[in-house]
Amino acid sequence: MRSRWRSLAASLALCAYLSAPSAAHAQIAFAPCKESNDFACGHLTVPLDPSGGTPGTITLAIRRHRAPVGEARSAIVALAGGPGQPALPFAEAFDELLGPIASTRDLIVFDQRGIGLSDPLSCHAFERPDLYPSFDALIEACSGQLGAARSFYATADTVADLEAIRAAGGYEKLVLYGTSYGTKVAEEYAQQYPSHVEALVLDSVVPPNGPEPLQRPTFAAVPRILRQLCALRACAQVTANPVADLARVVGQMNRAPLRGRAIDGRGHAHSISMSSRELLEILLAGDFSPLLRAELLTAVAAAARHDTAPLARLLEALANGGGEGGEDFDTPLYYATTCEEQDFPWSRAAAPNARVAQARAAARALGASAFAPFTAAVALALSDVEACAHWQFATPAPPSESSSLPNVPALILSGADDLRTPTSNAREVAAAIPDAHLLVVPGTGHSVLTDERGSCASEALQALFAAKPIEPCANTPTPPGLRPPPLPPARLSLISAATGYRGRAGRTLHAVALTLRDYIRQLELALTLDGSLEGISATPALRIGGLRAGWAAVSEGALDLHGYSYVPGVTISGTLQTNADDLRIGGSSAAAGTLRRGPHRSLVGTLEGRHVVLPAASLASAAIVGDDAQASSHADSGGPAARSAARLLSQLLARFGP
Repeated sequence: MRSRWRSLAASLALCAYLSAPSAAHAQIAFAPCKESNDFACGHLTVPLDPSGGTPGTITLAIRRHRAPVGEARSAIVALAGGPGQPALPFAEAFDELLGPIASTRDLIVFDQRGIGLSDPLSCHAFERPDLYPSFDALIEACSGQLGAARSFYATADTVADLEAIRAAGGYEKLVLYGTSYGTKVAEEYAQQYPSHVEALVLDSVVPPNGPEPLQRPTFAAVPRILRQLCALRACAQVTANPVADLARVVGQMNRAPLRGRAIDGRGHAHSISMSSRELLEILLAGDFSPLLRAELLTAVAAAARHDTAPLARLLEALANGGGEGGEDFDTPLYYATTCEEQDFPWSRAAAPNARVAQARAAARALGASAFAPFTAAVALALSDVEACAHWQFATPAPPSESSSLPNVPALILSGADDLRTPTSNAREVAAAIPDAHLLVVPGTGHSVLTDERGSCASEALQALFAAKPIEPCANTPTPPGLRPPPLPPARLSLISAATGYRGRAGRTLHAVALTLRDYIRQLELALTLDGSLEGISATPALRIGGLRAGWAAVSEGALDLHGYSYVPGVTISGTLQTNADDLRIGGSSAAAGTLRRGPHRSLVGTLEGRHVVLPAASLASAAIVGDDAQASSHADSGGPAARSAARLLSQLLARFGP
């Protein structure tokens, strides 16, 4: 990390200048926020260069929620991830998440310098990427366009801003709550200003010297997490060895790109090429979607058995799901921070191409086991190595060691299934704080407090500040809706007949149930993938392609199926809606017939002239991530199509859920 001397000197001077609480309070003039009754809005102007050597200022946008009782002498500061993610949009969520611990402390939320409402960093290159022949050229141009100011957006500069906020707010101590990159900011603040830290709450930890440029902790965690996902026979209908399946598929991809057939939302088939890098990207995206990761286990197992359609469909779904950062994510700031302060394996004095060559040599020197079953080439492609090799550096390389962490009360949270910031990171930081409490939360990926299925982490948070024992989390079985679905059948003859039936009619009825359950999972996946709601709110219908053929669309509370096929040779067409159903079953292998709404929300009709009944599933067995609540809550922020899809999902879960 870049030298901290200039930040430390400036912050000490600022602390002396603003030492009196009465004077300090005057430094931030808060006024009621127009968009919130619970928060006051304020601004604080800080030096662009905390050392004072370069002129210029930055105005930080701040929100404050006052403690309900008395005059708070300490504040909780919530630090967002990134670098590049604004925090102000999550102010209300932070307040709700922290709960009672904010009753005796003010809550401070601010957009870090260069982000959101705090003088966001921008460059013309990212506004007009079409003008550049490559991303490397774009990065080089952006760093030049930012000029000398690009050297003042590292973590140390944000730490100086945080100390300025503490002093200007008149607070004696801070409780620092950071998630992902926010943990790095909290750790560095604690290193520089230990006497001003009341406690640390570190969720999804980046170590002080992290992240590791080639993400070696992530690669090391892949086998462990795959085995965890299949614990307690969760993969009994899918695979006995998910690690071997992944190795087999990646091995095939390393020899030549794997091809698969995906059906889009209009029923058109596309042959797509699939690489091991894309497979790793799906694994990482699963940090935010347990349903996506469960689908991936089945898709990889199917691909290992030469059925590539599930994996192709998953790639198509992820591509349509939007990006993780969101519209407010500041990409120039991300590179200004990441490139300047990460310890890449090269000489900054070398030319860009020489830097890339040095990084490749360093990655190869680590050996194949460092990234297995993936390769060093995949690690480099997924990292920021090539982009940052073309960055015009304005600062020297960071030192290899950082200061020690103070022994302050600390709760360190790690999702057991987190690949981005694996539990090894959390253990490293916990070992550096003698009295830290490390809590590993099963069945949870990135950002524990917001994504845990239960309440173990939130209870631990309250226990820390109530001086109560922190209990370990129970390892509960995976909910039915989050278990990997069974391998898709290759043909109708491999499916058993529905209970009480025989022959092709019985197998077709079972195939109808499997097809509807497959559609339910794909609908929930579309609703919960990050970024998907923007697309849903902008279109009149949410369309989903079948696994084998056809498509289905949600519009105004009805599900219209158009030859939707999950089992080869079995198609479903027609409509499912609130009070009436009318389905036609066809296909080259199926027992043709019709199904309509029957008693107790069942489907009744005839298949090949035989009377059949498909009963509705029980509500108790239809749990997917706490029922359909997750999809419904996401859809509340979407448009009419998203809300309609969530309502229909609720109905489908009740009738045909797993």
